[in-house]
Amino acid sequence: MSKRILLFAPAAFNLAETTRMIEIAKGIRRHSSASQVFDIQFISDGGDLEKLIEEEGFPLNRLEPRLTPEKIEYLYKVDKGEIFSPAFSREEMIVRIENETEYLRTLQPAAVITGSYVTIPVTCQRLKIPLVWVIQSTWLKDFFTTGAGMTDGIKFRPFKAFTDWMILLFISFWIRNGFLNSLNQAAMHFGVDGYKSIFDYWRGDITLVAEPAEFSGAQLPLNHYFTGPLIARQNFSIPETIRNIPRDQPLIYFAMGSSGTPEIVAKIVESFEGKPYRVIAPVKSHLDKVFGVKIPPNVTVTDWLPAHEVNRLADLSVIHGGVGTVMTAAYAGKPVVGVGMQPEQAANIACLVRKGFAIRVPKSKDPSRKIQAAIERLLNDDDARRKAQAFAEIMTKWDGPRMAAELLYEKFGNLR
Repeated sequence: MSKRILLFAPAAFNLAETTRMIEIAKGIRRHSSASQVFDIQFISDGGDLEKLIEEEGFPLNRLEPRLTPEKIEYLYKVDKGEIFSPAFSREEMIVRIENETEYLRTLQPAAVITGSYVTIPVTCQRLKIPLVWVIQSTWLKDFFTTGAGMTDGIKFRPFKAFTDWMILLFISFWIRNGFLNSLNQAAMHFGVDGYKSIFDYWRGDITLVAEPAEFSGAQLPLNHYFTGPLIARQNFSIPETIRNIPRDQPLIYFAMGSSGTPEIVAKIVESFEGKPYRVIAPVKSHLDKVFGVKIPPNVTVTDWLPAHEVNRLADLSVIHGGVGTVMTAAYAGKPVVGVGMQPEQAANIACLVRKGFAIRVPKSKDPSRKIQAAIERLLNDDDARRKAQAFAEIMTKWDGPRMAAELLYEKFGNLR
């Protein structure tokens, strides 16, 4: 009896998304029933993290056109609102969809699982292949229409309502200009439905919400399912300098994922100079893009680290608020200082702020002073530590990879 193909389509330049896809695939591989039914395959159009997929032993097909490093850097700037231009032109979208269609028509997967592979929803529509989104609740409409966590401090209700509306208006404009307009033009070219809003775009045949139900308290729409956290557990080596770091002072874990803004990262690193704590900073890839950064002696800069292990060593985390870093920090049970690079990241941080063990610092060209004040405050906040540990206990009750595997098996496991 032949297996059914589950095709994973991550943006393989984004660490959180790529590792989430890998964790789901590993959950299927470990699941006794799902592993007998599904054959796992991946596609990618570029990104350094393709190697992580292959290192886990999963087949990967590299689609054309390939994303160059320059294009990936451009996509990040669009994503963070640093430039207001389309991520892809209508013509670029059409070429990508044509190539995806040719490959998927041959493969005939039972479903495609994605987190932000821009054109794959249109391709799935063309071929009538089920689509599975992997998102977080801070992408849902109800969260954004109430300020996305960014207006929690506004007590005057009429002003909060106005500010909520302005934020939603800005986000809608940013997303439409960034990619939705071009994607809808490509969808029209192929004779399939476009997307009325980003919330319409993020809706799959089923949608996996990669967090515990207790994270934001969101009420899920139909065909949305909490899986629990999907935390990266790749086998990155821990350098001896980290294993043997002195514990004579508090330890800060400073991580900006794959989407931090290099210039902001550099200023934050330099602001650690002379502070009464040590810092583990896996931000080398960001600092390599900035000339003349001065690394303070109390800061150890590294490449990627196994965050789920190193985070537990720290007394506090300073993060950009990507869902991967947020979930890993929460899982470690330590207070958090967050500076979101774009609205979704600010929203993720806001969920931890509401739980009483995080401080959100607004993005700016140099947020260092406010970050240092937040670090000092949280290092001396016993209540924040207790609340962080209590939420970590909730996190450990969820097995994200297993639950995702069970949901996919339930929905697509029937062989025909």
